[in-house]
Amino acid sequence: MSRLSQVRENGQQVAEAIAAALKMEVEIIDTDLVRVAGTGKVRGDVGTRLLRGLVNKHVLQTGQHVFINEPGYHPICLSCPLTGRCFYLAYIVYPIRVDESVIGTISLVAFDEQQKQTLSSNTESLIDFIGRMADLISSKVLEREMVQEKIVMANRLEAVVDSVYEGVVAIDQQGVITHFNRSAERMFGLKKNQVVGRELREYVTAIPLMEVLQDGKGFNSREVFLNLNGKKLHFLSTAKPIRANGDTIVGVVATFRDFSETQKLAYEIMTTQEMLTFDDIIGASKTIIEVKAKAKKIAGSNSTVLIVGESGTGKEVFARAIHAASPHGHKPFIAINCGAIPEHLLESELFGYEEGAFTGARRGGKPGKFELADGGTIFLDEIGNMSLYLQAKLLRVLQERQIERVGGTQVVPVDIRVVAATNSDLQDMVQKGLFREDLFYRLSVIPLVVPPLRERREDIPLLLGHYMRRFAKLLGKDIQGFTKEALRACTGYLWPGNVRELVNAVEYAINLEESQLITLESLPPRLREGVKRRSAAPQPTRIPTLDELEKEAISRALEEFGWSEEGKNRAAEALGISRATIYRKIQRYRLVPERRPPETLFIKD
Repeated sequence: MSRLSQVRENGQQVAEAIAAALKMEVEIIDTDLVRVAGTGKVRGDVGTRLLRGLVNKHVLQTGQHVFINEPGYHPICLSCPLTGRCFYLAYIVYPIRVDESVIGTISLVAFDEQQKQTLSSNTESLIDFIGRMADLISSKVLEREMVQEKIVMANRLEAVVDSVYEGVVAIDQQGVITHFNRSAERMFGLKKNQVVGRELREYVTAIPLMEVLQDGKGFNSREVFLNLNGKKLHFLSTAKPIRANGDTIVGVVATFRDFSETQKLAYEIMTTQEMLTFDDIIGASKTIIEVKAKAKKIAGSNSTVLIVGESGTGKEVFARAIHAASPHGHKPFIAINCGAIPEHLLESELFGYEEGAFTGARRGGKPGKFELADGGTIFLDEIGNMSLYLQAKLLRVLQERQIERVGGTQVVPVDIRVVAATNSDLQDMVQKGLFREDLFYRLSVIPLVVPPLRERREDIPLLLGHYMRRFAKLLGKDIQGFTKEALRACTGYLWPGNVRELVNAVEYAINLEESQLITLESLPPRLREGVKRRSAAPQPTRIPTLDELEKEAISRALEEFGWSEEGKNRAAEALGISRATIYRKIQRYRLVPERRPPETLFIKD
């Protein structure tokens, strides 16, 4: 479509006005030699292409107007087959320009002698007049193209605004809504055609856009609370004034984001910074390799995991590694220590609360850890410290996969994996009525026992070397290893605090050590005292407890008959106990096959 054809109606109106005023005929031709407009004899040919159009071609090419007084005898007409028989008696052809381009021609045409006389006697004034008309048509083309460009830009802007996740609302100077994107429709529960063109105050008065319109001061990330159609809405909003001609405010545009989603996103960013994998679990002992292998196998499922182990053995590290290896590893990992939060606060931390649920509850309420972990993993550490009341609520979450906020009445579905951890004997707590039996079985779908450090002594040198290099780099020290005395002290120590205590001990030593080797004197006092106690005179014989005797008897029986299924059956028979009892005792005493520590490789004299 040519540029002139876009203003066909305007061109026809101009042509008819000229013809009526001058009593002459007019035709407008585009660059394809198609009549865009015409009057009189050529009116019926509008939309058709000129068969020859030599004069129009000449004007389109040269950009200069032409006056033909004797058609067929003008130099331009000599090659025309109608020479001397042209039905045009005289005509002026004038170029129509837009910027530097010729986009068509406008012609004054004489079809009878009277029109020819008028054209011949007033040639200069008519050329000037038709030139002005050409400019008029040119301006109409520019105007139309500018409008089209604005429409395209507006459509593009509308598409961009509709594609953004945030709700976008804009108002004009009178507070009338001019823009309401698809996300705003979803968030407010209103349709665009319902609100555009209506005043904002007809729907909501709590959105502070009118104050921005009045004072010209926008705001960033402000909490906004709305009650719309009986539904409570809680947004995080940013608003900016729209200015024209300097400081004149002609409207306001605001974005809205669901507050709970924003809070969840912020929590995800904070909690996913420490991404730990199975490679971060240091150890080459048989026991730790077996536990890692089992953890890798279960990582791909969505089943609940119960990690059992003493304090400091790295239960959370295993939980994070399981999460990272799962299909939802890119989703949030939310950890909460059930033993570190008072019971009256733990419920709202886990399940969230609604506005007004209790004194001090924030406006709009707050999502709990289960909501924040939606799609990912929630790690419940020290699960044995949870009250029976919260155990019942947790059991319901595990069964129904939905939570109910404190003070709320609506259930919120959650798609999460629960990984719990404890250093307590939950079976013993069940027998004492301190832990729900049904919850215990729900949690221990896949039990994972993390051995204490004293039961995997061969891993101690590897852990010492790993954390030595880590803290030496952090503290900018050139530490190359341990002396024999220091290493002997570390491998002979029982490490009641397990890996956590070992990490702290290495950091302590790196801070104090000034040479390239960690010496005995640089180790924490408790390790040095352990060396002294071991080298001192033998202590009086201590009478073992019944539990110690039982543990020793079971260990000796298992070492005698083996740790296979058949060996455990034979050991139980020899001890005079049932198969179920020996399995329970193995878990209670955390018994594992004995292993001898290998030679260390990085010791320096």
